[in-house]
Amino acid sequence: MTIQIDETAAGKTIREYLREELGYSGGMLKRLKFMDNGITVNGKFVTVRYVLQAGDSLQLRVEDRPEDTCPYMVPVDLPLKIAYEDAHLTAVDKPPAMPAHPSYSHRLDTVANALAFRYAGTPFVFRPVNRLDRDTSGLMLTARTRLAASQMYRHMIGGNIRKLYIAILCGTPRERCGEIRLPVCRCNDSIIMRRVAAPGETGAKDAHTFYRVLFASKIYTVVLAAPITGRTHQLRVHFSAIGCPLAGDTMYGGSNADISRHALHAAHLSFPHPQSGRSISLYSPLPDDMAAICPIDQEILEKAVQKEAETYFQDIIAATRLRG
Repeated sequence: MTIQIDETAAGKTIREYLREELGYSGGMLKRLKFMDNGITVNGKFVTVRYVLQAGDSLQLRVEDRPEDTCPYMVPVDLPLKIAYEDAHLTAVDKPPAMPAHPSYSHRLDTVANALAFRYAGTPFVFRPVNRLDRDTSGLMLTARTRLAASQMYRHMIGGNIRKLYIAILCGTPRERCGEIRLPVCRCNDSIIMRRVAAPGETGAKDAHTFYRVLFASKIYTVVLAAPITGRTHQLRVHFSAIGCPLAGDTMYGGSNADISRHALHAAHLSFPHPQSGRSISLYSPLPDDMAAICPIDQEILEKAVQKEAETYFQDIIAATRLRG
């Protein structure tokens, strides 16, 4: 990567510039420092103490190398819809039943395998920004560079990456717009299942969800859900805890009469671009299995989600601040 230094950066050391302006972590700086020609200015090797001058050409070796890749990552030609793509990020529209990354029982059918195939010919490192369960469909963001991953992580913990899910529930919540704040922990007899924990219970983690009812029928309710925290199975456990498990989610008490997986879809994702800072907003329509049991026309649903997104986030921020 080559950066032309202007007057605004002149007078700063490379360390200051990379940390303050580009968001480099200490680990990334260390990696560059000990790499052959990791940092050069005007074609000459320099240290991070070098003071930049206007007109300098700063070169950084940030590209992934073959030794950075996982030797067990097998590229596989799998159908995968791309919602957004540039040199820094790739957002995929993940179908249900596709895991995010390989595991013992899923070595060749994951998002990571599909992206490794898409970017074959260059060193590929799988860097998910947000993860989705295997059966959860929708928008999943990945970083294509180490720097983009670091910057997006900072945006994530800063609350700048905003996610909205469409969930189809069995039954209807008592409140049309509500907040669920119940701690979650692992079930003692399972490595997969989670449950609501008792206050102060060892291993419990705070879990925080906002939701808003969009439409309801006699059987199912469609809600827009925003997980403020990112605990495993958080939305599934929280909606089950208020007596409205997800349709298809037999693990947490939902009925699979009309759908064979939990009815949860990551429909809206907005985030600042790691380089330009411009806001990017994406929408993913419901997949066929959820659309088949959704009591609303899909065009109406999309308009409702897009309309709700900004005001809903403002409501969440306001409620969080009022609570203190």
